[in-house]
Amino acid sequence: MGNARFSLLRILADGAVHSRETIGAAMGLSPAELHELAGRLETLGVRVRGAGDEIRLEEGVDLYDATPLARQVERESPGLHLELVDECASTNTELVERARSGAVHGSVLACEHQSAGRGRRGNDWVSAVGGSVAFSILWRFPRGAGALTGLSLAVAVAAAEALERLGAREVSLKWPNDLLRGGRKLGGILVETAGETGDPVAAVIGVGVNVRLGAVARERVARPVTDLAEDGTPPSRTAALAGLLASIAPALERFSREGFAPFRQAWLRRHAWQGRRVVLVDTGQRLAEGEVVGIAEDGALELTSERGLERFHSGELSLRLG
Repeated sequence: MGNARFSLLRILADGAVHSRETIGAAMGLSPAELHELAGRLETLGVRVRGAGDEIRLEEGVDLYDATPLARQVERESPGLHLELVDECASTNTELVERARSGAVHGSVLACEHQSAGRGRRGNDWVSAVGGSVAFSILWRFPRGAGALTGLSLAVAVAAAEALERLGAREVSLKWPNDLLRGGRKLGGILVETAGETGDPVAAVIGVGVNVRLGAVARERVARPVTDLAEDGTPPSRTAALAGLLASIAPALERFSREGFAPFRQAWLRRHAWQGRRVVLVDTGQRLAEGEVVGIAEDGALELTSERGLERFHSGELSLRLG
């Protein structure tokens, strides 16, 4: 882990006043080089303040605490192999490539800053430095791609349970991959396969959760969002990442053995749009309109339309207003 920009950010992350001269000497930078580097922090969405020899961040930034995080993951999730990086385009994109090159089962990639985070169907995932948790897990399933139906729903259940243990209140779920609270998006799941889709299949499961979103990040998101900070003091990102991994890893093990069926009731208890009238579209095509009945044991959406009870395995839902 490490580049000059993030080395400086780690020094300033506490939000306290620091000496430019001291930092420059420690990093081997001239005053001009330090000034240029501080300006580059602004591109991460943090604001640098200070005059004369003083320099500080307008607000402190919650970066991962690597050593205690590694120890906690080793203790609570011994089957996982965690790597932290400062920056990448997308943890899912990077881990899919690593999976194709033989990365081990249980590999986890977490990133401080994603420059091109992705959601489902090519949507952007906006993550703020110090404001969200974004990571991906590589999991190899012995039964092939056909056995992955409902995987994103099972992971969502495990993530919601972890967040509530960390202090979040009333986390609900929207089919097929959203974590909600108060009708606003708190997080999401992205599942992709890597390479061949035969037996076994390598799946990369991306998870993103909003911890503390500032005004700049909220403006970049095209939909109503929420974060863990709305419940008061949120958990540290270190605690959030460790807690999510400790919940999701055993869920993946169980899903590998039993599929989605044992997660179905827990998912339905959190179902945000149960009984609501919705419109289902897929790649711009309107598939159905009707009332959500629930989900099947394989994770398929069940709704009643003018054609009767229908089941769907893919698509995007929106509420039918009026």
